[in-house]
Amino acid sequence: MTSTNARTVANVVLASAGVAAAYVIVTTPPLRRLAIQVVRFWLGASVPVYLASQVREAWVESGRPA
Repeated sequence: MTSTNARTVANVVLASAGVAAAYVIVTTPPLRRLAIQVVRFWLGASVPVYLASQVREAWVESGRPA
């Protein structure tokens, strides 16, 4: 098996595992609620922190005085 074929097989296996996991999460109410809470936390906490750090970094790189 060549490297390209191995990568293709690995990608197909990972994609099918992801689809199966998504199906289980969507069809199981407790897991669905947990997934929604995790997404809310991620959107409410990490995204604003990331955006703030990017704005701060851009401000520093622009050379403007603080």
